[in-house]
Amino acid sequence: MNPGLSLWKQVLADPLFRDIPYKVETTRGGAILMSPSSNWHGSARVQVGLCLCKGLSRGEVITACSILTSYGVKVADVAWASEAFMAEHGYRTPYPVAPEICVEVVSPGNSVAEIEAKVNLYLAKGALEVWVVRNDGSVDFFDKTGSRPRSALVKKVALTKRQ
Repeated sequence: MNPGLSLWKQVLADPLFRDIPYKVETTRGGAILMSPSSNWHGSARVQVGLCLCKGLSRGEVITACSILTSYGVKVADVAWASEAFMAEHGYRTPYPVAPEICVEVVSPGNSVAEIEAKVNLYLAKGALEVWVVRNDGSVDFFDKTGSRPRSALVKKVALTKRQ
């Protein structure tokens, strides 16, 4: 069994990790990472989810979407998975591949390097696009060719600015 997958199963089963206000991820080296979440962060996740629901049909929005990467289990704040993805993978936890769109909402504790690494990990696992929601409500879009000015999959992406 993959060591990252084994650790993730332990984290899911451990009652100490239930009901904590943190996003939990693992590293390739077997460490457990926890990131605190603000109320704005939670609001941004909902706004992104609604945007994906309105902009795409025939798929499903998933918050806190766990994906097994080469650097451990990473958790996209929001993801959109097509019907075909869901038919193949269902609610398998963590997913062995990334859904079509993975979204990271930047938290105060996130470094630029950490966000860049997650973008690359999600794309390497098959995401078609990765969105990065900044603290000011702006969104950066990435695909396998690099940064793009807008999403190729969702025509209108509009989030409320953080106040």
